This record gives sequence, structure tokens and C-alpha cells, in this order.
Amino acid sequence: MKIKEVNIWKMKMMMKQPFTTSFGTFQEKEFLLVEVKDEQGNSGWGESVAFHSPWYSEETMETNLHIIRDFLVPIVLETDIGHPEEVHELFAHLRKNNMAKSTVEGAVWDLYAKRNNMPLAEALGGKQEKIEVGISIGINENMEELVETVRGFVEQGYKRIKVKIKPGFDVNVMRELRNQFPDVPMMADANSAYRLKDVELLKELDEFNLTMIEQPLASDDIIDHAKLQAQLKTPVCLDESIHSLEDTRKAVELGSTKIINIKIGRVGGLTEAKRIHDYCMEQNIPVWCGGMLESGVGRAHNVALTTLPNFVLPGDTAGSSRYWEEDIITPEVTVEDGYITVPKASGIGYEVNRETLEKYTVDTWQYSR
Repeated sequence: MKIKEVNIWKMKMMMKQPFTTSFGTFQEKEFLLVEVKDEQGNSGWGESVAFHSPWYSEETMETNLHIIRDFLVPIVLETDIGHPEEVHELFAHLRKNNMAKSTVEGAVWDLYAKRNNMPLAEALGGKQEKIEVGISIGINENMEELVETVRGFVEQGYKRIKVKIKPGFDVNVMRELRNQFPDVPMMADANSAYRLKDVELLKELDEFNLTMIEQPLASDDIIDHAKLQAQLKTPVCLDESIHSLEDTRKAVELGSTKIINIKIGRVGGLTEAKRIHDYCMEQNIPVWCGGMLESGVGRAHNVALTTLPNFVLPGDTAGSSRYWEEDIITPEVTVEDGYITVPKASGIGYEVNRETLEKYTVDTWQYSR
């Protein structure tokens, strides 16, 4: 493939409701889209999942823009690419900046699949025609509202409920939800809000038969998570601590985790995500696909990845209407009775709606050979 043109869009979209985690609340979502074009005019699309502030990781939308424009775009415009997996190696000499790398690599994967007239899921080796999906619910300290929110999603058929927790909003919340929904698969996501000294409190969560507790300790830790997992019956799932296959291997060997959340942006792209998936499958470590409040482009990449066989737990890839009044893809991602049907069209399987794209565009940049 010869990439002849790269277009970057800076987007701003308003989510339907504010989303609250242990590190903050926001409703306005700013993000980047990247389009790569070949000599025949075929387009591939990728989405940056970095937020405008460095609260989830050190990356932000603006740092992604800098890395993409000044380092990654020149590489893909100067290099003939045989397969998208090569992009991971082309970027390897640049330290970290995984979300920026993932944005461009994802666009190349989409272009490759379209050029070969195959769905992205097939290009990745995925087999599933439908994927199970769960829902992620932000912190809401009004317990009655939270219960009704959960009830609504249970009635819609979502296969797993994830609830954000933080100190002071944890054991009592999960107890009430478990009392209300005794048989619903449920998990807690702490987003690094606790420390090892909180082990006695976290052990109280064992009584609720949770599928997992996600990233309870520091975002850069695997040592203390191993100590914590040894004292918990509930499986620990690592999210922010995992940026690569090497991180995964070390965490598994230490006993820091029993489940891995794979986020494409966090690990640097689909190639590394697939490698992590394959390793975890060999080690009998189940994986699931985490969400980053993506628009339809990023959501479509998540759908494709989740078709791989070791994604045995429902992910966070809810339908477009969960977050947006209108998405930027046609058709939008829809959920029926807790399942998303994997599109059979080539590439990501959805078309970017240019009119909607322009509606929410703040700025654009274009580069060519």
C-alpha cells in the first residue's frame, strides 16, 4: 500500500449525559479522527481515544495531534506498507504515545481490509458473527437513580453491568445493586482509586459474586495488585497497568490479574491488541474489550477486535445511542438483546457520514506525498 494522503479531523461532540468516574466528570468529548487514502482513493479510518486532559493516561488529544502530525504521518507517507502489522514496527522506535500510534495504525488496518474486500474482523482473524456487550455506568450518588439506570439496561438485555466505584461509593453501592439484581453479571471499576492499605475494604466486595474488580490500585502498578489478588476471591482485572504484551506477561506471571481488559488505544493498536489476546488465550486468561467513549469509528474497531475467540467476557462496546444523539457513521452501531451483529461490509463495516463529520469538525489538516 502506498498512502498518498492523510487527513486529520479535530472533533467536538456532546454526549447525551455527563459521565463520571473516580477521576472526574465530563460531557463534551473532543477527539481526533484520521483518514488515510491510497492511490485509488480508498479510505481507512482511525480514532484517537485520548481525552482532552491527562486523567486516564499521560496522553491527551493535543499531544496525540502533535505526535501524529509531526512524527507518524511522515512515516506512513514515506513508506510502502505491505501489511498493517508492519506499522507497529515502523512506530516502535518512538517511545509510548500508544493512543496516537493506534489512531494511525487503525486507519491503515481499515484501508487494508477495504483494499482486500474483507471485513476488518476477518482481516484480524475473528470468527464471531455476534458479540456480547455490557454497559459501563458512571458514578451516580443518587442511589435510586442508579438502581433505575441499571434496571433499564438489564431490561434492554445487556449481558454485564459495570459500575464505577470510588472510596465512599463502593461496598454499600454494590450491596444495594446486588440485592436488587441478584443474578445479573456485575463488576466494579475503580480506575485506580484505592491503595493496598484498603485491602480489608476491598475484601468486602467478595460477598457480591462480582465478575471482577477492575484496576483497583495504581495505574502503573502490577506488584501491589499481585499482593491484593492473593487476598481476594474476586478476580482482579488490569486495565491502565497494561500497555503491551510485555506488561501482560509480567502481570500474569506475577499473579497480578486473572482477567485482562484490552483497549486498542491503550496498547498501541490492533496489532499489539491481537498479540495480547493470543498470549492470554495460551495462558487461559480471559479478555474483554474496554471502551473509551468512542464515536462510531473507534466503536467499529472495538467490534472487529472482539470477534477474536478469547474475548469470552462482554465488553464495553455499547450501541451508538448510549452516548450520542447522532453518531458520525452510517448505520450506527446498534445493540439487540445484548448483542451487536458484526457487519459484513469491507473494512470497519460502517461508512463515515461526511455531512455529520463536517457538522462536528473544529479543525482539519491534510498531508500528501
